[in-house]
Amino acid sequence: MQIELTRIRHHSSSSIGHMDQNPLPAVPFEVDVDLGFALFFLFVLCFFLLVTVMKCAQTVVDPYGSISTSTYQEEQIT
Repeated sequence: MQIELTRIRHHSSSSIGHMDQNPLPAVPFEVDVDLGFALFFLFVLCFFLLVTVMKCAQTVVDPYGSISTSTYQEEQIT
């Protein structure tokens, strides 16, 4: 009786081990969509931040460069 119980336990534990194995092959490249969206929007945010910093630096270097001369130049009185 003891031998039969040992065989049943051994047989059931070995069959559980076979059930745990995945019959499908492992996917070599998994894509995390949430991480992709987060990285994309982080890249876009950094790009706009860089453009804004460049425009602000350009304004600090030459504050009157983007204003047309007719707005701050004195008119000739004839």
